[in-house]
Amino acid sequence: MVGLRDTGPPPLLSFVFWVVLAATAVAYAAGFDMSDSSSGQILAFSVNLSLVTALWLVLPWRRTGGWRGSAAVVFLTATLTLGPVGADGIHLLLTLIAFANVAFVHGMRTAAVIVGCMCCGAFVSVMTVFGGSVRDAVTQTVPIIVFAVFVLGMTSAVLEARRRREDAQRLLARVRELTIAQERARMGAEMHDSVGHHLTVIKMGLENAERFRSRRPDAAWEEVRQAKDLTKHALTDARRWVRALRPLALDGHVGSAALQQLAASFDGTGLEVSFEVEGGELPLDPDVELVLYRVLQEGLANAVRHADARQVQGILAFRDDRVVLTVADDGRGRDRRARGGFGLHSLAERTRAVGGTLTTGDRPGGGFEVRAELPAGAGAAL
Repeated sequence: MVGLRDTGPPPLLSFVFWVVLAATAVAYAAGFDMSDSSSGQILAFSVNLSLVTALWLVLPWRRTGGWRGSAAVVFLTATLTLGPVGADGIHLLLTLIAFANVAFVHGMRTAAVIVGCMCCGAFVSVMTVFGGSVRDAVTQTVPIIVFAVFVLGMTSAVLEARRRREDAQRLLARVRELTIAQERARMGAEMHDSVGHHLTVIKMGLENAERFRSRRPDAAWEEVRQAKDLTKHALTDARRWVRALRPLALDGHVGSAALQQLAASFDGTGLEVSFEVEGGELPLDPDVELVLYRVLQEGLANAVRHADARQVQGILAFRDDRVVLTVADDGRGRDRRARGGFGLHSLAERTRAVGGTLTTGDRPGGGFEVRAELPAGAGAAL
């Protein structure tokens, strides 16, 4: 399975987290007094610190929903509760990191609301729970607010830089695709001329051999020999052109990396696309990679165009000498009046050509599923 996090935290932030976490534990141990502390307090602090550590390992750092989105809020709460269970103020740096994570996952507005609510809660707690004065509450709360504003400001700058970089990358990819599309149109015309020329000459040669077979058998066999040589050249040209016309997204990527990139390219279409890998990844024949790519592409495109789906899940599973790709959506399923699209028929033929099988149909719980099972392991191409 692909890693639990979409992307890791900024490296410097990760370094700061582990340093502060260790400092919090050391400070607690250094200030520990057997006469005043109880085993219950030690247990509470240990559990709280372990929870913070475990949550850090699974925190997402991009917008997401479900339990992973909730983990950011739980992590923030866990860092705050380190204070009541015995941390000596150092844990507040962990809380600032948690503020940044909430902003990454839920956006700046949500983060600002959460930070505001927690600061108000801290202000009230100082006076009601700990019996402090208004001055004590202000003294305790204002530094948190100042640092929180600073952290959220820095996080906002990072998010804006990330957005601009992703926009630039998408624009560059689009320009590259349009540029290469023009070149490939020219290559397609040249392929037609090259292979078409060979096939025309082969046809004429075989027709001559048919005429000469009785009167001039030696000449007939010479025509056959020439046709055979031209067939080799035509096949070589066909192989070269097919490899040149592979999808742009596969250039420089193999296996699950190309599929992951394809799934990510559907961000912004209104679909929530997830992609997972199960089992140890095996080497794949280039033709098998291309079929897997087309299956995922067709499944995602159908979900966008026809299914009225909100979520699509792609699972690439490696099982012994087979690889299985399943693309399932939560849409309305197959149109009973339709006879099946050309895209799925073409995919089924391409899947059979590389020794695999393609099955499609409605899911029991609703939605549509495309499942391709193909041989794994590097083999001969065309």
